[in-house]
Amino acid sequence: MKEESLWYIFINASLINNFVLAYFLGICPFLGVSGKLETATKMGGAVTFVMLISSVCAYGINAFLTAVGAPFLQLISFIVVIASTVQLVEMFVRKMSPALFRALGIFLPLITTNCAILGLALFQTQKGYGFVESLTYALGAGAGFTLALVLIAGLRERLDFADVPGTVKGTALTLLIAGILSLSFMGFAGLGG
Repeated sequence: MKEESLWYIFINASLINNFVLAYFLGICPFLGVSGKLETATKMGGAVTFVMLISSVCAYGINAFLTAVGAPFLQLISFIVVIASTVQLVEMFVRKMSPALFRALGIFLPLITTNCAILGLALFQTQKGYGFVESLTYALGAGAGFTLALVLIAGLRERLDFADVPGTVKGTALTLLIAGILSLSFMGFAGLGG
């Protein structure tokens, strides 16, 4: 693996290869929780936290499983760690902010099946990142995920007050906006060198 700077890893994960807008991972919360800006930012924070914990655990699990010669257990181990972390986040949010818990609804426990988080663990392992690089990659991926949620939520809130033709109102308009956002993020691909 060639050496990459931490800044490059962060920018790569957040903008160039954004999990939602370039890899199309995590589309369920992207479309489901992006109706209000406040909910989107809090969901982005929760996903970022789960990504950080999962990244640290994935690094440790990968090192351990490689040392004992059982890399075939990676996937199931990653899934167990992600599910456990999401349960902790869900209990914390339910206790600290019942209103947010109700606002996030089913999408909070669905972080467990958010393919962006599993993708993060698999990608960082595949890229051979060390501990610090894994943390930076997780922070960048979380920032990119939050950025995508905030962008679509802000646009959707503004469009609630716009005069939109009936044929593209609702989900159709959201998917059109998501496609345009995705195209605009593809412009960052030139930063990758």
